[in-house]
Amino acid sequence: MPLQDTAVWRIGEAAQRSAVSAANIRFYEKEKLLAPSARADNRYRLYSDADVHRLRFIRLCRTMDMSLGEVRTLVALNAQPPADTHAACHTLDEHLAHVRARRKELQALEQDLRALRSRCDGSDDAHCHVLDALHAQADAQANAAPGAALAGAPPKRHV
Repeated sequence: MPLQDTAVWRIGEAAQRSAVSAANIRFYEKEKLLAPSARADNRYRLYSDADVHRLRFIRLCRTMDMSLGEVRTLVALNAQPPADTHAACHTLDEHLAHVRARRKELQALEQDLRALRSRCDGSDDAHCHVLDALHAQADAQANAAPGAALAGAPPKRHV
């Protein structure tokens, strides 16, 4: 079934149909990932079925933890004639490499959290050693040289 290009849905209806909040729709417009198909006489944004489909596409990519840049690349590729049918694969390969690196970071984080959790063995009901360890790590970060990498520092998130 072809998508309708006529803008008929106001932002709330588009949000409901796409499962993307109105606030996120406005954000995606600001980020140039989407533009409303039209404006009504009262300046309300109007969206077509094609716009709602694009919102679903964006939401799907974001649920796969793709960055806005990666989504922007895929949206741009989708808008072009299919000259290179494998161009999207390059973006996906880069994202897959990021996911693999992130998985390693999360495994290291899990080990750090387990070590921190082991500080609380239940033998000292009057004092929380987990909080002591967290305060010590926070102090170590404050005393580190500016720009120095800290061992055990939380990994940077990919967004």
